Amino acid sequence: MLEILFQDDYIVAVNKPAGMLVHRSWLDKHETQFVMQTLRDQIGQHVFPLHRLDRPTSGVLVFALSSEIASKMMPMFANHEMKKTYHAIVRGWIEEGDTLDYPLKEELDKIADKFAKADKEPQEAVTEYKPLAKVEVPYSTGRFPTSRYCFVEMKPHTGRKHQLRRHMAHLRHPIVGDTSHGDGKHNRLFRESYQAHRLLLHATELEFIHPFTDEILCIKASFDECWQRLIEVFDWEDALAK
Repeated sequence: MLEILFQDDYIVAVNKPAGMLVHRSWLDKHETQFVMQTLRDQIGQHVFPLHRLDRPTSGVLVFALSSEIASKMMPMFANHEMKKTYHAIVRGWIEEGDTLDYPLKEELDKIADKFAKADKEPQEAVTEYKPLAKVEVPYSTGRFPTSRYCFVEMKPHTGRKHQLRRHMAHLRHPIVGDTSHGDGKHNRLFRESYQAHRLLLHATELEFIHPFTDEILCIKASFDECWQRLIEVFDWEDALAK
């Protein structure tokens, strides 16, 4: 059963679990469980995805309840009329917040994007980020006897593929658990010392003006058990309350 965060006559929002594909994909032809089909069976009607979350990312995911509603709402995502908030755990300490304006070249999947142009110019990509809390743990990943991590809030102003993961890697603060753009030593430390076997990136909040009711909707998704355990171990509860 998926956790339903919001539902009315037009849309339904769920808390997507980490590791679950949004819909059938060539990425894993053997996968049998998808958010789209699971939600359809759960509420007894077809749903239409309005945006995507990467397979390893958890959090707020919104579907339209008809193709007509989807066609009206999808431009809101394309035009960045949605305010998105994410949380992540990254390597190292970030001392102060900033906005990173760093264009990204399109990432091509060998199969899905085989007809895409590899020579396209980098596309605008902007991410606002700020540190919420820090921790120094008694485990080594190299020269030093301890390792440092930061709890970060991020607000993407654009929606490029893997934008948050690539931007944090560019800042030399890769997201823990990122097997594509991260650091294997730190990923291994979290797996072995904290039983954290997932990408530590969570889509916490989505805010927008409902196009049919004109209400301001703020949909929030709680952290899963892995996240909650880490927040407690690192004594970060107060950081979330700010």
